[in-house]
Amino acid sequence: MPRPRAALDPWLAPLLLAGALLVAAPSFARELPPALQGGLQRVGEGELRWFGLKLYDAALWAMPDAAAEPVDDEAEVAQVLAADHALSIRYARAVSSARLVELSLGEMRRLGYEDEAQLARWAQALARALPSVEAGETLVGLHRPGEGAQFWHQGQPTAALEDAELAAAFFAIWLDPRTREPRLRAQLLGLAERAR
Repeated sequence: MPRPRAALDPWLAPLLLAGALLVAAPSFARELPPALQGGLQRVGEGELRWFGLKLYDAALWAMPDAAAEPVDDEAEVAQVLAADHALSIRYARAVSSARLVELSLGEMRRLGYEDEAQLARWAQALARALPSVEAGETLVGLHRPGEGAQFWHQGQPTAALEDAELAAAFFAIWLDPRTREPRLRAQLLGLAERAR
């Protein structure tokens, strides 16, 4: 015997509401500064959690030619990352500029950057590029390999890094094969199925 319609409503209503919110909610993947909209194509996206706490959502963007085909191996990853690419991060929690710089330098050290004088200069440059963020705010960095990087906070430019080595070291935090977060790297590069 079929259930009366009223019996389904308490169970079905929350699911329908959740589905409607997912469809209606703006995608994080669309959050690029106006200067970058239309010029880049999303490669992949993922989230970083620490002991179950969500820290941020991230998305990798690349030139349409580089992002058109799925990436299958490290040689293809290198081709994608040899051209301009952007990383957008929407934070789930407030983080100070000083903490962002400290964490970035710590990861760079872990990846093999050990010249403390150079790291001190990089800290000053990163402090200009990475302002404090509140929960829900987005930072975007555009890496121009061999040249440097440009950063935006909430769609507004913050600073340009004219140091190609610093720019490469910064983006390596997420995109180098030795990253601390290989699963997130795989998601960003569209390799998520291989990371499981």
